[in-house]
Amino acid sequence: MVTIRPFALRDTESVITLWQDAGLTRSWNNPHLDIQRKLAVQPELFLVAADDRDDVVGSVMAGYDGHRGWLYYLASAPTHRRQGIARELVETAEAKLVEMGCPKVQLMVRPGNEATMGFYDALGYEQFEIGATGKRLIAD
Repeated sequence: MVTIRPFALRDTESVITLWQDAGLTRSWNNPHLDIQRKLAVQPELFLVAADDRDDVVGSVMAGYDGHRGWLYYLASAPTHRRQGIARELVETAEAKLVEMGCPKVQLMVRPGNEATMGFYDALGYEQFEIGATGKRLIAD
């Protein structure tokens, strides 16, 4: 049994450890800065799953730009997988996006993480054949 709640500053190190354990961190992203930036923009869309001891066992960041919603940093602790935590995080984030008037939500899956596609398929997400590009505007 977990509780989905807003991220709190006291969760910072636990969330970063979770992201590292789940293989979500990259050398070119500073997770402390990612958290700091999220807390400055739509912090209500940064959620964690906490167990009965209030230990963080899952996380998701969501965002809404007025056109579509996005999901980022979805993770569940390796010791708590297959318990519905990621599903509950996604469903809660989606509900919050709907409350904001968000008509659709998307996410990106990195190459090498294709095993997660079955999870997203089961939640009703459809795969797109698109290319993604990006440009760093601020060095971390």
